[in-house]
Amino acid sequence: TMRADVNISIEGGKRAEVKNVNSIRGAYKVLKFELIRQKNILRRGGVVKQETRAYLESQMITVPMRSKEDADDYRYIPDPDLPPLVIDSEHVEEIREEMPEPAHLKSARFVEQYGIDEADAKVLTSELELANAFEEVCKKADAKVAARLMRDELKRVLHYNKIQFSESKITPANIVELIELIDSKQITPEAAHKLIEQMPGNDKTPTEIGKEMDIIGVVEDDAVIKAVDQAIDENPKAVSDYKNGQENAVNFLVGQVMRLTRGKANAGETNKIIKDKLDSL
Repeated sequence: TMRADVNISIEGGKRAEVKNVNSIRGAYKVLKFELIRQKNILRRGGVVKQETRAYLESQMITVPMRSKEDADDYRYIPDPDLPPLVIDSEHVEEIREEMPEPAHLKSARFVEQYGIDEADAKVLTSELELANAFEEVCKKADAKVAARLMRDELKRVLHYNKIQFSESKITPANIVELIELIDSKQITPEAAHKLIEQMPGNDKTPTEIGKEMDIIGVVEDDAVIKAVDQAIDENPKAVSDYKNGQENAVNFLVGQVMRLTRGKANAGETNKIIKDKLDSL
């Protein structure tokens, strides 16, 4: 059990103190009722009284107990053993500089400094270690590319494994290396999605993991065309479906080509090649 006094005021106005609330649910109900009650008083041009109120749990309302005009009614008295505490602006600034940057301010800074979307910034600053990693990655990689990769693929993998970034073995250097593999076309974006799934619990670098998975290196155009021809020959139903207006049949054929090339073909380019071939049949 618990017993708490709940104090509520709106816009710096007088406060109402609700005594002896005995549950978290009750505190929530008190806050909700008092906010509505006080807003209605102010909306009608009235004045909220400083008073003590009681919570009637059966009716889920608060009712007046007694009014309190000033501090004397609360029995506030100076303690002679406690000297006045003077906090000057210089001391406040010293404390502020020692405090960690709040997430909402860090998010706003990411938008301003790195030019990324607000939604991406909020996700990246939801965990301190992830935000710190992003800033390290941005020293060697494009910020927008890094934000998309970390917000979408990295967070997807972390969520699937039910861990935070700090609990994984992924480092900023790993993320930079993965971006470089994609940018240099040593690996396709589709293959990168599979590679990053192996990274959270792996001490090896993305290149080492990719080589073990045999997904490093993009296949030549001739090899892609050969795989496209094979996929079309082996899947006449998909070809027939496409000819009958089912556009999504192409996606199935793209998947077959990706299987034949072990994920090394570029999905976008493969999609175009397949459509061109099917349209010419």
